[in-house]
This record gives sequence, structure tokens and C-alpha cells, in this order.
Amino acid sequence: MIISLAGYMGCGKSHIAKILSHRLNFKCIDLDEEIALRQGKAIAEIFAGKGEIAFRKIEKETLGILLQSEENMILSLGGGTPVYYHNIDLINQKSESFYLRASVATLTERLTPQKSHRPLIARIADDDLPEFISKHLFERAPYYAQCRHHLITDGKTPEAITDEIIRLLPDVHHPY
Repeated sequence: MIISLAGYMGCGKSHIAKILSHRLNFKCIDLDEEIALRQGKAIAEIFAGKGEIAFRKIEKETLGILLQSEENMILSLGGGTPVYYHNIDLINQKSESFYLRASVATLTERLTPQKSHRPLIARIADDDLPEFISKHLFERAPYYAQCRHHLITDGKTPEAITDEIIRLLPDVHHPY
């Protein structure tokens, strides 16, 4: 089984993926990290050197390879992955998909201290960040909404979110 975690940057995909991986004894793969490893370059370098279109093609190809795996895995998607090249259709066909939904306020709170590590928002003034996130979420929401499961993450611990995901999984023996 492949479990895909989708959502906006800062929603907790990578952190939840690691906890889920440990709890279920599944391999954990962060799509952006996998792309960087395969390309031998950081995502920011790929964007700067080849542009977003080239990155999105590499992303689609890598996603396709990973989703063909017979191995049990938790796949933490990039924030934009579901938006391009009908990726959301492939994600839903080949995995159990979860949208980790966080409010603009929660995302702003989490992302503000991380701005320097996030190329998409690095140059946005702190006061403008909520509006940027809001507009970006509005554009991406129709794609995230196509995930099989939706979890609101505001005010929940990563462990509580992980428990919710496990309860929603088909064919998993629940310890509670």
C-alpha cells in the first residue's frame, strides 16, 4: 500500500509521514528529497537552473516511478505536485491519498520562521504572507480536494493526525 500525503507547505506532510512510517513500518519518501537525490541538486537549484516547467516534468516522472512500487510506503508530496500534469489522478489511482488541511493562520504561523528555507516565500514580506498563502491555497484547493480523505490539522498534535489517518486506512489492522 502507498499512502500519499498532500497539502500546502507547512501543513505537516513530512513530519506526519515520518511518524506514520514508524507506526506502520512503511518506507518513508519525501518526493522533493527523492527528486533532489536523483538529480544531484537541491530543488531550488533545479528551479533556478532549469525553470519550473522542467522541474514539474521531473516531478511527474519521479512520482510515476514511485507510484509503481510494490513496496509499502508513505509518500510526502510537494505542495504543488497534485496541481500539475493530472498528477492527482495518478495519485488517487495508485495510492490512498490524504489532504492535510491547515488554515491560513496556522500556515502563516508555521511558515514565517521558515521563510529563508522556502524559495517560494523567501522574498515575501511577513505582513504579505497571509494574503499570498490565501491566494495560493485558493488556486490549489480544487486539486487538494480531490484526495480521498481530508483531515483538518489545526490544533491537533501530529500523533492525533497520524491516529486519524490510520483509522481511515483500508486493510490495516488497528491496534485500538
